[in-house]
Amino acid sequence: MNDISFGQYYPSDSFLHSLDPRFKIIFTIALVVGMFVCNTVLSFAFAFLVILVLIFISKIPLLTYLKNLKPLIPIILLTVILNLIYVPGKNIILHFWIINITTEGLKTAAFVTLRIIGLVIITSFLTYTTTPTSITSAIESLLKWLKLFKVDIHIFAMMMTIALRFIPTLIDEINKIVNAQKARGADFDSGNIIRKVKAMVPVLIPLFISSFRRAYELANAMECRCYNGGEGRTKLKTMQITYKDFISLFFVIAIIAALILLNKLKILGV
Repeated sequence: MNDISFGQYYPSDSFLHSLDPRFKIIFTIALVVGMFVCNTVLSFAFAFLVILVLIFISKIPLLTYLKNLKPLIPIILLTVILNLIYVPGKNIILHFWIINITTEGLKTAAFVTLRIIGLVIITSFLTYTTTPTSITSAIESLLKWLKLFKVDIHIFAMMMTIALRFIPTLIDEINKIVNAQKARGADFDSGNIIRKVKAMVPVLIPLFISSFRRAYELANAMECRCYNGGEGRTKLKTMQITYKDFISLFFVIAIIAALILLNKLKILGV
């Protein structure tokens, strides 16, 4: 749990931090689409080169981004195994019983793994370089057109922001509960999988109780401050589009165009 940093804001004075949050959301969506566009070795190599450049520009340590991948290792391994086993192909590398591992399955497993890693790091750019308040304002601004359909955008944006804000809080709460249970003699490491699942019950029950208590406290605090949504509310910090945002927009468009072009090129037949 100590390795999970998703949802936390990392203060810095980098170029990415200074961009308009609305543009950063659009850029994040565009780069996510770009990762799904990649289907060749060359396009994936270029995509990760772009990611490394963005990590350098953000002035955030690479280890901070990689920490978000550690909890996903079981999911990545399961995805790799399923792709190796079930993706059919003509070129069989390994045959065991009824299992055939092919070059096509190996290629698909590698590409899916790279895509998951890329998506996690790209989405981390947004949360690390943008405060939850700015994300709320940006989402509300981008989805203003939904008000034509009587959709309360402010409530939707506030829910997302509170969810992101409470990720590190809940992780810290889990660590406290686990340490308290270990001090009482609880064992979370030994035994089979069923015993380990049962050992988590004394952690989950206090966590749920604590989560509901925090939710009630937050609701009462908002009500005591006469919070009534976005209608008629003003902003402490107004969002302004600058030349940096247009420069970034140009580069994002160029990146997507380059990925599409690179998909048409082949290296080593893949």
